[in-house]
Formats: sequence, structure tokens, C-alpha cells
Amino acid sequence: MPVFYIPDIVSQTCLSPEESAHCVRVLRLKEGEEIRLADGKGHFYRARISNADAKQCEVEILEVLPQASDSIGLHLAVAPTKNADRMEWLAEKLTELGIDSLSFVCSSHSERKHLKTDRISKIAVAAMKQSERSLLPEIRDMVDFKQLLSRDFEGQKFIAHCWPEEEKPFIKEIYRPGKPVLVMIGPEGDFSREEVEMAKSVGFQPISLGNIRLRTETAAIFVATAIRLANM
Repeated sequence: MPVFYIPDIVSQTCLSPEESAHCVRVLRLKEGEEIRLADGKGHFYRARISNADAKQCEVEILEVLPQASDSIGLHLAVAPTKNADRMEWLAEKLTELGIDSLSFVCSSHSERKHLKTDRISKIAVAAMKQSERSLLPEIRDMVDFKQLLSRDFEGQKFIAHCWPEEEKPFIKEIYRPGKPVLVMIGPEGDFSREEVEMAKSVGFQPISLGNIRLRTETAAIFVATAIRLANM
């Protein structure tokens, strides 16, 4: 049964123009056929098409489908690479792994200072539907490193860096499953020493991802996979 995204299921009875076109024009679904809806907040719904309009497809909710919690409480803050395509790929894979939010951060060694997130958000929606997940990660606009540090966060806070002078625990040694966690992943040139010290001053714990150097997007996938496995 095909899945469609409808974020405000309580007050919204029509699919978006994009989802309507995909439902009616591409998949050629008709009035009376059943579909599944995902609200991106962790819920699936069984629904019926009540008006197969390619611009404004109306739906009728039949049932809220039982769904185990999909959240692992993981919030990632990543310094984006110069190549935006790699960040789009990253958002797709992190959505499949079920993270809760993805923030982009500009650090002193960042190759990219600006990043448009509209396309990344659309890729995340497509990945959520294709992987049949009901949780859509919040994709946040790029912010300065200091701005990110000033955000309130109730949970564990880690910063991954490669400076050798400091002995760092492996992430699985100090992460507590079932608790919200924020992990910062640096750019190709790593976080600066000053940034690491600033993060530590507001409660971030330095962590190691192992004895091999990973590219930014690989490190983010590694963290998401480790947290997902720890919560299984």
C-alpha cells in the first residue's frame, strides 16, 4: 500500500499538490482505493481516497495504525561539506536510520558557509516514505557554531573530534540508550581546538569514533548506526 506524507492530519483532508499529483497522475490511484498516510511525527494512518483530484486529492481517515515508537532521540549537528550533493545523500540515509533532527553548523574550518535546506527537506520526505518510516527528521537551517552551542538541549551532548592530545572515550562506552543525545560532527578540517573547548564549557563531552579518520558524512552515518544499534 503506497505511503503519502500529510503533516497536519487533524485539520488537513487533502494531500499537498505534489503528493496529489504523485497519487493520481503517477500511480493512477482512483476514488475508493486505500492508501497509507504518514504525518512525520511517528504515526501511520489507513485512509481512503474520497476525491481523486490530481491537484488536491481528498482523503478520508479510516484507522490509526498501531506503531511502535520510531524515535531513538538522536539529534545530529553536522558541518556541511563543500559538495551539497553529499549532504543530500546524508539526509536521505539519516532519515532511513530514523534520526530525530539534522542541524547544519558553520564552524571555523567549514568549506561551506551557506546551505539551502528546501531540497534536503524534500529528499528527507521521499526517504521517509520509501523506507516506510513514520518519523520525519526536522531539517534545520545552517547556524553559526556559537549559535548552536547556545541552544537548550536536555540530554547527552557529544562532540566528535580528532585532536590527538586528548584521550576520548568511544561513543558506545558513554552513550546511555533511551536518552536524547546531540552529537556534533565537524568539517573535513575538523573542529578547531577553540571550538572544542567552547563546546566542553557548555557540557559537550568529546568522543572518539575509532582509530580511523572518517569523512564528515561517513562519521554521521557511523554515529546514527551506533545509536540505532544501541537502542535495538
